[in-house]
Amino acid sequence: MRRTIACSLAALGTVGTSLAVAAPAQAHGYVADPPSRQALCQQGAVPDCGPIQYEPQSVEGPKGLRTCDGGLPQFAALSDDSRQWPAKAVGTSVTFMWHMTARHRTANWEYYIGGKQVAAVDGQNAQPGEMVSHTVDLSGFSGRQTVLAVWNIGDTPNAFYNCVDVDINGTGGQASAPSPEKPREPYSWEVPPPIAPQEVVAHQRAADEWAAGVDYKLGDQVTHQGVRYTCRQAHTSLTTWEPSINTLALWLPLTDG
Repeated sequence: MRRTIACSLAALGTVGTSLAVAAPAQAHGYVADPPSRQALCQQGAVPDCGPIQYEPQSVEGPKGLRTCDGGLPQFAALSDDSRQWPAKAVGTSVTFMWHMTARHRTANWEYYIGGKQVAAVDGQNAQPGEMVSHTVDLSGFSGRQTVLAVWNIGDTPNAFYNCVDVDINGTGGQASAPSPEKPREPYSWEVPPPIAPQEVVAHQRAADEWAAGVDYKLGDQVTHQGVRYTCRQAHTSLTTWEPSINTLALWLPLTDG
């Protein structure tokens, strides 16, 4: 068991959607978007994380903790702020999407910033869907913040812990000094040859092939394994979230292929 996070209590809704995801047998859940620290480790965006990169769903500890690592020494890298965790640029209303790999009955979800609870969602001791999202109001904060998201299990004394780094009304990324502007080099403009009519369809398909690490919006269309899909729910794509795997929850196949 493992996983939980913190954010704004006032304006917060719960959405649960199901989707088929291949997962290890001993798996639980984690915040996939905005990417939690364990999700960033899994994606390789932050190197040398240790075993958490192989099991981002497994940060489970006793209820009541306020740590990114759930009190587990093997996951201590998650509490190391010196790693300059990338922060996703967000607005004041943020939707946290959980990827549940084992759907435990849920007491509630909690969100914290700086030890202060900013949101709580009642789980009603029910089993959640495989994808669960909560929209949280963060209008009382600005700049880079670390949100602790906590998933309190209903039928055990444990919880799952996630830390999510965000840049509220910012540009996101790691903090760094601005680079001096380089002088622009002269360039020449070459008009590309026109695309033959018979090549247009293939050219369009190649340009919008599904890829991991992309922010997809409702209505976006992609091609995956020769099939066209339209996006049913805004999300940042991850490996194992391909349209062919997660069709019903995130993607709808189009009849025109």
